[in-house]
Amino acid sequence: MPTEHRSLLITDAEVIATMDEQRRELRGASLLLRGGVIEAVWPVGERPPGITADEVINARGHAVLPGLVNTHHHMFQSLTRAVPAAQNAELFGWLKTLYPIWAGLTPEMVRISTQVAMAELLLSGCTTSSDHLYVYPNGVRLDDSIDGAHEIGMRFHAARGSMSLGESAGGLPPDSLVEREDRILADTQRLIERHHDHGRYAMLRVVAAPCSPFSVSRELMRDSAALARSLGTRLHTHLAENDRDIAYSRASFGMTPTEYADSLGWLGDDVWHAHCVKLDAAGIARFAASGTGVAHCPCSNMRLASGIAPVRRMLDAGVPVGLGVDGCASNDGAHLLGEARMAMLLARVGKSLEPLGCDTGPAEMTARDMLEVATRGGAKVLGRDDIGHLAPGMAADLALFDLRSLGFAGGAVHDPVAALLLCAPAPAAYTIVAGRVVVREGHLTTLDLGPLIERHNQLAQRLVGA
Repeated sequence: MPTEHRSLLITDAEVIATMDEQRRELRGASLLLRGGVIEAVWPVGERPPGITADEVINARGHAVLPGLVNTHHHMFQSLTRAVPAAQNAELFGWLKTLYPIWAGLTPEMVRISTQVAMAELLLSGCTTSSDHLYVYPNGVRLDDSIDGAHEIGMRFHAARGSMSLGESAGGLPPDSLVEREDRILADTQRLIERHHDHGRYAMLRVVAAPCSPFSVSRELMRDSAALARSLGTRLHTHLAENDRDIAYSRASFGMTPTEYADSLGWLGDDVWHAHCVKLDAAGIARFAASGTGVAHCPCSNMRLASGIAPVRRMLDAGVPVGLGVDGCASNDGAHLLGEARMAMLLARVGKSLEPLGCDTGPAEMTARDMLEVATRGGAKVLGRDDIGHLAPGMAADLALFDLRSLGFAGGAVHDPVAALLLCAPAPAAYTIVAGRVVVREGHLTTLDLGPLIERHNQLAQRLVGA
């Protein structure tokens, strides 16, 4: 159930991009939030007289969006941003460089890094995020991330990642970082039974998430899927991220990544995979037919030179697609509106790199297309029907952007919705989660950022220097 019971009236917005079934864009409109839920959305001139609320926000000059949804992240990696040895590596080399550093993670590091990553997201207008934690040294538990999320006030899908296939068994991670599979499954069950909220408007859900085909066994993939489905939760992993990922799958399993996932029960409308840069035509068709989702991570895919995911073809085929910022050490930021801008631009240039004869042009991906991916698309990928658009009965998750700021000058006056992506990405003026204002006038309200950043930097130096 919603955790916030105060009422909030948002009045006279420059535009509300509802992303509702009709994709309405309402000029001069207002919204009423009560009990963590949207109670009403009024077009200009239709708000009844005498409406009162505990707080009123005058949204003149602001664009209002549904809260953005982040479908893939590794928040602990904010401690290892811009590490010199990993700056210019592709995926496998990047991982092998950072695995030994991540072996020094502590519970405090995970909690603090989660809050730093979530603060970045909230300040960019993101209200719901998944996080994939797959390393558990030195007493680290997923509970550490969950505690951090509760304090900062973000809607959270906590993915219990895992690695069980070390180098000695043909996997990529060092043996010192892998876990026993029986312990992984037992802890995943514990977390789901203790923390997962099945209800509408849930602030916390738990996901079964073996890390990748090159770090866990077939048995763990299959058993995790069975466990998740028996407990009514979702499944998440990495798939088809780059050419070496494809080569590993063919060499190790004699299958494409899609065929491998399908053989283990890892396709379906309760599953989403991160990246899918190298998803082929057959894979796209199979994802579409099964309702399997994709977390598209454009900045990370470019940072690690993995390639350009065929997002337009996925969307045209009916594949559910959401956005993900991916790990803080492979992006190395967490500005989800900026990620949406990059995804829009990359889809356009990616089309021009396809074989000659394909239709090309800047209309390959419009600003509204990508805003939909960042809101409704992410909600669908996470299996939620209570977030992702603005309408009565939906969760009161939204973001306000001040169109009067310098970056929108000369743009918002022509098209305030498209300007959100065509102009430089702006910070959110307000971010509201479950009816609670967690960013107000560009400042986080739930935690003091100064001491948080200071402690985070101390821990980052300790971790990398250890």
